[in-house]
Amino acid sequence: MHEIRDGQPQPREAAKPEDFSDWAVITPLANEAARFDGFVQSLAKVLDRLGSGKVYLVVDKASTDNTPELVRNLSGRDGRFVSIWAPENRNVVDAYVRGLREAYEAGHELIIEMDGGLSHDPRAIPMFLRVLNEGNECAFGSRFCNGGSMADSPLLRKLVSKMGTHLSNVLLGTALFDMTSGFQGFHRAVLGRLLEYPLRSKGHFYQTEVRYLLRNTRFAEVPIHYRAPSKSISRRSLENSISTLLYYFLRRLTFSAVSL
Repeated sequence: MHEIRDGQPQPREAAKPEDFSDWAVITPLANEAARFDGFVQSLAKVLDRLGSGKVYLVVDKASTDNTPELVRNLSGRDGRFVSIWAPENRNVVDAYVRGLREAYEAGHELIIEMDGGLSHDPRAIPMFLRVLNEGNECAFGSRFCNGGSMADSPLLRKLVSKMGTHLSNVLLGTALFDMTSGFQGFHRAVLGRLLEYPLRSKGHFYQTEVRYLLRNTRFAEVPIHYRAPSKSISRRSLENSISTLLYYFLRRLTFSAVSL
């Protein structure tokens, strides 16, 4: 993109590292021992490049491997990584919220949520920070907008994701390219409102619920490359997704739609 200066188009200056001085990433991790080193190395390269940032790694009893131990050891040798042990978590939404709350209470201004194990590429973090520094209150990762992709996932899972986006947009009145993806960023003020709201999601619909609730903020979709096979959706998670979608649809029909 270019700006006009003295009647001539000029390249926009790249955001400087100091512009991103007060930011954090939160990532729930469960059974990621096999991919842990690669994920951490990729994150560390981003931290080194920007010269700032903090990473909050949330682990709980969902892990049956040594992921919690790996996280503790990492935080002990590199202060940029913070280990959060949350045995009280009942589901992945609890893990997301716990990480977001920790980063919020630590006072960070820009907070990004992403999945671990390289399903989300840490190299996209500077793009999220840039979007959040350009007047947007939220940045939503999108696999289906121009420049995004969804690789290594079964065709059926891709169709489910696209159909979920289409159905959510129709029933909820949103207009995003991707309503079912993770990887998103928030300004502190917006995140504060979200943390005060009693989310209804217990599983996969969490991402859709967040995007619906924040539909009236200033946001932009950021192209992301999702590269990990999607996990199967449990019956309980599917039932929760349907009930939550119908709840917000009925609220919209009765002119009592919720917005944060």
